[in-house]
Amino acid sequence: MQRWPEALLCAILMCALSGCRHKVTLPTLPQILTPVELVSIPEPALPMLQTPEVEMPPMPIAAAAAHPRRERKRTVAKTLVPPTPEPETSAQEDTVAIGALSTGGDSNPRSQQEAAEMITTNEKRLNGLSAQIVEAQKAQISKVRNFQKQAQDALGSGDVEGAKTLATKAKLLLDDIEK
Repeated sequence: MQRWPEALLCAILMCALSGCRHKVTLPTLPQILTPVELVSIPEPALPMLQTPEVEMPPMPIAAAAAHPRRERKRTVAKTLVPPTPEPETSAQEDTVAIGALSTGGDSNPRSQQEAAEMITTNEKRLNGLSAQIVEAQKAQISKVRNFQKQAQDALGSGDVEGAKTLATKAKLLLDDIEK
């Protein structure tokens, strides 16, 4: 008696799973008897714009990331140039040396120290940039290095205000690069 419901359930499942035996036929479409005229697309009045080629940085390779290279730390020597006493000049020879960036005047050791620290800080930041940023921002980094060299030269010639101005310009460019 217990086998009777199981046998009935198996029979119902076999009928349900066997599916429909009717084949589905698609209706045939009538043939087109009249000819259809093909439409031609007119040429555009304005010439098409060419897309400019953009130079992309090279794709990073996973194998290169497996063994990152250590960058050597560059040591930057702090050089302070002691102010050289200028010889006394007559009132007729009050001219500023060629290439001076400021009006001159007395420069105190604190200003020289600030300018030297600013130049050193910029150098450390510049050396700490990643290789990808350096590759992508070659022109900006070249400008920063140029400002740094000019600031160092100005500090060496005793033009502290000019050195500070140039170091500040280099700092602002570095800020833009790091964004």
